[in-house]
Amino acid sequence: MVLDIPGSLITEVCAMADAAVRLKGLLEQLLGVPLPVRIRTWDGSQSGPPGAPTLVVRNRRAVRRLLWKPGELGLARAWVAGDLDIEGDLYAALDLLAGLVWERDEDARSTAQALRDPEVRAAVLGLVRLGGLPLPPAPPPEEVRRQGHLHTKRTDKRAISHHYDVGNDFYEIVLGPSMVYSCAYWPAPPPDGTLEIAQRDKLDLICRKLDLRPGLRLLDVGCGWGSMAVHAAREYGVSVVGVTLSQEQATYARKRVADEGLTDKVEIRVQDYRDVADGPYDAISSIGMAEHVGAERYLEYADVLYRLLKPGGRLLNHQIGRRPERDEASYQVDEFIDAYVFPDGELQPIGTTVTQLERAGFEVRDVESIREHYALTLRRWVANLEAEWARAVQLTSPGRARVWRLYMAACALAFERNRIGVNQVLAVRTPDAGDSGMPLRAREWTEPERR
Repeated sequence: MVLDIPGSLITEVCAMADAAVRLKGLLEQLLGVPLPVRIRTWDGSQSGPPGAPTLVVRNRRAVRRLLWKPGELGLARAWVAGDLDIEGDLYAALDLLAGLVWERDEDARSTAQALRDPEVRAAVLGLVRLGGLPLPPAPPPEEVRRQGHLHTKRTDKRAISHHYDVGNDFYEIVLGPSMVYSCAYWPAPPPDGTLEIAQRDKLDLICRKLDLRPGLRLLDVGCGWGSMAVHAAREYGVSVVGVTLSQEQATYARKRVADEGLTDKVEIRVQDYRDVADGPYDAISSIGMAEHVGAERYLEYADVLYRLLKPGGRLLNHQIGRRPERDEASYQVDEFIDAYVFPDGELQPIGTTVTQLERAGFEVRDVESIREHYALTLRRWVANLEAEWARAVQLTSPGRARVWRLYMAACALAFERNRIGVNQVLAVRTPDAGDSGMPLRAREWTEPERR
C-alpha cells in the first residue's frame, strides 16, 4: 500500500528532524542578531559557532516557555525545570547571552511594537509550530507565588524563609565552613588562599571599622548563621545580640554559640529588626541584610538603626548596590532573582543609600567599594556547589540547585562587569557637640591584623 502524504507534512517533519537549525534561524530572525552560542536540540541536531558554549534545548517545552514568557523569566523557568542546560564554560555562555537577555531593556510595549513587524510575527509563528501544542507550561515549583503587600513584617518573614530556610546542610556545601553569606575580603592580588581566611578577614575588617572593644554591646541585624556574632564576641570580647527572621538560621547560630562557649556573650533571636526594643547599642552591623528592606522602607530602616545606637555609636552597613538609572522610575527588579532567589529584594545606588542614612541623622564617614571581592567569592561558591552537586540536589531539589548555580554564576559576572557593586558604609550617630570619635586617619583598619 502506498501512502499519500501531503508535501507540507513532509516538509514539516524534515524541519523537526533538524530542529537546531530551525530554532537558531527563528531566534536570530526574532532577535535581529546572530546567536553567539551553539544550540543542540532534543532531536540531536546542532547548529552554531563551533567551539562555542552549547545551549542544550532538551525538549519542545523549553520553546513554549519562551513563547509564553519571552526574555529572562521564560529562560529562567526553562533552566530551573531542566528544559534548558549549558555545556561548556557556564560563565562564558552567560557572558555571551547577557546582551541578548539581560541588557536588551525591552518591555511589553516594545514587544508589542516588534510584533507589528511581519518578519517578527513570522518568527513567532515558526516557534509556535516548533514548540508543539501552545499551552502554557506550569512554572517550576521553586518559583515564588506572590501574596500580600511588599515589605510588611509578614511578607518579609515569608520572603526570608524562602531564601534562607533551604536547609543548613545545603548552605554548608555552598558557603563552606565559615557559613558567611556575604562577600569575603581578599588580599591583593588574590592568592590561592582559602575562602574561610578571606571571610575571617572580612569579619575582622568590620570589627575594626566599628572599633569593637571588650564591654561594648553590638547588634548584628540579619545575623545569618551567627558568624559575625561569634567572631565579634570571641575575638573582641563584646556582647552581641543577633536577629534574624529565619528559624533555621537561628537554630544553627545558637548551636555555634553554645559550641564556642559564648552563651554568656551572644544572644540569637528570631525577631524583626523593627521590633528590637532593648537599645541603645554601642555598635550595629548590618551585613547583606539591607537588600531585603525595599526602597520604600529604607528610610524607616535607617531611622530604626539610628534610634538603636548610642550617641557616638557606629553603624557598618554592608550592602549590594546597582548602577543608577538615568530615569530612576524605569528601574525594574530582576525577574529571575525576584521569582526564584530574593523575593521582594531591591537594590539601590550607593548614593541613595548614603542619602537615606544621612536623612536619618547619621554622619557617613567612610564608603569602601569591594565589588571585585564579591566576584571572587561567588566563583568560589559556584565551585563548592559544583563539587558536591549530587549531594546538593539530594538535600534540596534539582530545580533549587539549578537556581543557585545560575544565580551565583550570573552575579559573579555582574560584579566583574560593574553592573552591580557592593559597599561598606561606615556611619556614626554623631553627638550634637560634633565629636564623632573617629581617628583623623580613619583607614588604619585596611590591613587585617593576623590573630
